[in-house]
Amino acid sequence: MTIEIRSVREDELPAYFEAGSTSFLDRPDVVAVAAEVAPNWDLSRTWAAFDDGRICGTYRSWATELTIPGGRQVPGAAVSGVAVMPTHRRRGILRAMVATEHAASRKRGEAVALLYAAEYPIYGRFGYGPACQVATWTIDTQGASFRNEPLGGIEMGKPDESAATLNRVYDTWRRRRVGEIRRRDYMWNYDLGLVESSWGPRWKGFVALHRDAAGEVDGYVRYRAEEKWEQRQPRQILKVDELHALSDNVYAGLWRFLAEIDWVATVKAESRSPSERLPYYLTNARAAFISDVGDGIWVRLLDIRRALEARTYEREASVVLEVIDPEATGGRSRVLLEAGPDGATCRDTDRSPDLTLGVGALGAAYLGGTRLRDAVVMTGVDEHSDGALERADALFRTADPPWCSTFF
Repeated sequence: MTIEIRSVREDELPAYFEAGSTSFLDRPDVVAVAAEVAPNWDLSRTWAAFDDGRICGTYRSWATELTIPGGRQVPGAAVSGVAVMPTHRRRGILRAMVATEHAASRKRGEAVALLYAAEYPIYGRFGYGPACQVATWTIDTQGASFRNEPLGGIEMGKPDESAATLNRVYDTWRRRRVGEIRRRDYMWNYDLGLVESSWGPRWKGFVALHRDAAGEVDGYVRYRAEEKWEQRQPRQILKVDELHALSDNVYAGLWRFLAEIDWVATVKAESRSPSERLPYYLTNARAAFISDVGDGIWVRLLDIRRALEARTYEREASVVLEVIDPEATGGRSRVLLEAGPDGATCRDTDRSPDLTLGVGALGAAYLGGTRLRDAVVMTGVDEHSDGALERADALFRTADPPWCSTFF
C-alpha cells in the first residue's frame, strides 16, 4: 500500500469531511460544511492521506500565537481535525501526517505546535505534552453571597454589534495570560450566533459588557440559559461560554452579576482554569465548586532553541539538556540553556548533558503549568549530574499556572 500525504484542493473538501466525520462517528452535511469552511481555511495547511485517490486520513492546522512566560508571543500551529478512517488503522498514516505538518510548520517559522487531545495516549508518541489544565466551575447561587459590592457599568450587549469589542478585550487579555492564543477573527461570528453553522446548532445566548469610568469595555461574559423547574419553581442553569476581564474587580463583578440573575439556581462554566480565584470572592467558598479537572492544550516544541530562549524564567540556572526527539537529526539534540528573570540564551553544545529527557516532557513543562519532574514520568529521564532534575524542575516552574480558554 502506498499512501500519499498532500494538501487538499477545494473540490476535495466534501470527501475530506466525509472521511473525518466517519472517523469521529458523525454524519454532517459534508457538502454544506465544505462550502462553509472554504473561504476561511488555509488549504495549504489542510492535509489528507490518500489511498489510491481516496481520502483515508485528515489533519489540519491554522496559524496562531502562544503567550509564554514573560509575556512574549511565539508563532505556533494550532492542530485540529486529526482522524484516520477505521479501515486504515495501524498503518502509520497518522505518523506520516504528523511528520508532514511538522516539517511544513518548521518551514513557516513556527516554534510550537498546539492541540487538544481527544484521546490521551495518542500524542505523546509525537512529542506533545499536556501543558495546561482546564476545569468546570459551578456556583450554587442559593448558597452564594459575594464579598465585593455590585459592580456598576454592566450593560447587555447586542451580539450583532459586539464582535469587534469582544475581540479587542480578548486580544488584550490573551497577551497577558500565559497559555492563551490568538483567535481567528471569523470565529466570532459563530461564537455570537451571527451565522448559521453546518457543524451544529447556532449559538443563542446573551452578552454582558462592563465599561470603565472612561466608557471603555474592559470585561465581558457570554452565556446561555437552560430551562429547569422544580416543584413549580424556576431553577434555571446558566451556562457560561466565556468570561474575560482586564482587572480583578471586573472579574469578581461579572461573576456576581451572573449569580444574581433572577430565576438562576446554578451557574456552570466549563473550560475554565482550575486556579480560578472565584471561591475567595464568596463569603461561603463552598458555594463554588470545581469538577472535571483535566488536560487542556498539549504543546510540542518544534524549534527547541528558539522556544526556550523566548520565555523568561523566575529563577536563574544553567543546564545542559539532551532532548530525545525522533524528528531531530540523529534522534536527539543537546542545548545549553542559561536562563533567568531577565531572559535566556539557548544554543547547541557538545558539553556533557546534565539531563536527558524526551521532547514531550519539555513541551509539557514549557509554560510552567506541568512539573517537569512529573512530565518525565511519561517519557523517561536520565540524570547525569546530581540534582539536575530538581534544578530543571524549579527553573521551568511559574508562580501562576497557564490557561487556554480557546478550544479548537
